[in-house]
Amino acid sequence: MPAAFHPPETPVLLASPWAWVAILVAYLIGSIPWGLVIGRLKGVDLRKIGSGNIGATNAIRAMGRGWGYVVFALDFMKGFGTTWGVSRIFAGQSSLEDIELLQILVGAAATLGHCYSIYLGFKGGKGVATGCGGILALSWPVFVCGGVVWLATRLLTGYAGLASIMMGLTFPLAVAVMHGTERRAMLVGATALALLIVVRHRGNIHRMLAGTEPNARKDRRDQPQARRRKRPPSRRNDGPDMSARPHG
Repeated sequence: MPAAFHPPETPVLLASPWAWVAILVAYLIGSIPWGLVIGRLKGVDLRKIGSGNIGATNAIRAMGRGWGYVVFALDFMKGFGTTWGVSRIFAGQSSLEDIELLQILVGAAATLGHCYSIYLGFKGGKGVATGCGGILALSWPVFVCGGVVWLATRLLTGYAGLASIMMGLTFPLAVAVMHGTERRAMLVGATALALLIVVRHRGNIHRMLAGTEPNARKDRRDQPQARRRKRPPSRRNDGPDMSARPHG
């Protein structure tokens, strides 16, 4: 007789209503549009400037590096704080595998909240900073691999959007190389994050193909030329004006 089919068991931790409360809270925290909040405090609406995105890259363009980094840090902590925090709250209540699965679901909820904020009519950012925070809480070596790829791509091409896409694609590859099939849930989560980052950067991809995407390397090359064009012509002083007639 064929063996009876047994459906896979639900992880014990996910049977707890508190686990689903944690996922919901993570989504609500992830939905906080820090770029928009900081921009309003500075008298700037990021949705009407540059790319219209509420993330750190557009915040840097609109408000300068300092405030842009503040926005990045706050968005990053939405992912890191929720993903790391849930592992502390539920520590010892289930297996490590169940807790990691809950961490992944919480990190995904925070990232989706950033991208599809309930406070902004289910619109939002691109999920890079928040997703990176979740990755760091799960595995710092995977995070470092993605960060190195981001930095290399940014320096070589000048495109922040392309750097984010390449970093996102690196995450599941790094999980597969470092952990193989031991952390399948994380591999699935990292793959889902990579797909989300690519989808949220569709506009950047189209602008790069059209040649209209902002490029940091090109901007740096153009700045000296722009300053030279704006500089007033210098007046040469080769000596006294001999054409002036003496008075006597």
